Amino acid sequence: MPATIRDQKLSELRTQYHAKILSKLLGRRGPAGAFSNADSGSKASKEIAERMAQRLSAQTHNSPCRKLPSEQTLGNVFARLTEEFLEAAFRRLHHLRPGDWVFSTSQDTKGISRHHQYEHLAQLEDLLRQHPELRSTLGGDYLITPDITVSRRPVSDQEINRRGDFVDGSEQLANHAPLREAVNKTTILHASISCKWTIRSDRAQNTRTEALNLIRNRKGKVPIVAAVTFEPLPTRLASIALGTGDLDCTYHGALNELAAAVDGTGNPDQREMLDTLVHGRRLRDISDLPFDLAT
Repeated sequence: MPATIRDQKLSELRTQYHAKILSKLLGRRGPAGAFSNADSGSKASKEIAERMAQRLSAQTHNSPCRKLPSEQTLGNVFARLTEEFLEAAFRRLHHLRPGDWVFSTSQDTKGISRHHQYEHLAQLEDLLRQHPELRSTLGGDYLITPDITVSRRPVSDQEINRRGDFVDGSEQLANHAPLREAVNKTTILHASISCKWTIRSDRAQNTRTEALNLIRNRKGKVPIVAAVTFEPLPTRLASIALGTGDLDCTYHGALNELAAAVDGTGNPDQREMLDTLVHGRRLRDISDLPFDLAT
């Protein structure tokens, strides 16, 4: 009988994640083509992706998929599989980060305005629709829709007082604290996670722009801002992971397997860049992200 999520180890959840990636996303473009996460115009990218796929297939006992999803749906599938892994792993850490947590891949029109820190953006978007001439002054695209959001529901006063009286609704105290359900009914955005199956210059820029919008347009705490990718080429990873200020960190869906694949190619430039990103604390494995969410 398979272990329940309550009993599964992190290694088991990670292996299941990779098995799903192989069965649904990671395969060749044509009988002898490059793998779906590789740049067909780059020899290094194709070779690293090939070695990654071989290692993942051996570890999971799964074969690469034979029918790839369309380019239009590939990103959504990657986000959904990543969200499933993160939620299952984070639930195992509930004792470290208790709370009523909501994981979502919803792409509804409300975007981040569904959450407490960004409720005001819905009003701003309404104003811009009524007065489009203001867009040239105020800009636009405020209601971004992250691929994965992690949010926390507010807590009732009864729960707050579970270990003894602490707050009293009759007192004029903590009346602006969004964690209190008596004050706020909307979820509080804890993390925004951008999922990019591969990294190209335009995708890297979009991720950074989303991160800056989250930081600049909030009213309240800054959520964790992260990116997850399956990009095989370290120099491409650098376009999103190198430097500081925009994203908290970038996470690779199979960092250990990527490192082994890079070593297997004997490419010193790619190995040096990978070491720079990892030792510079800008690139981590997907298994690190649940712990960072619990920090």
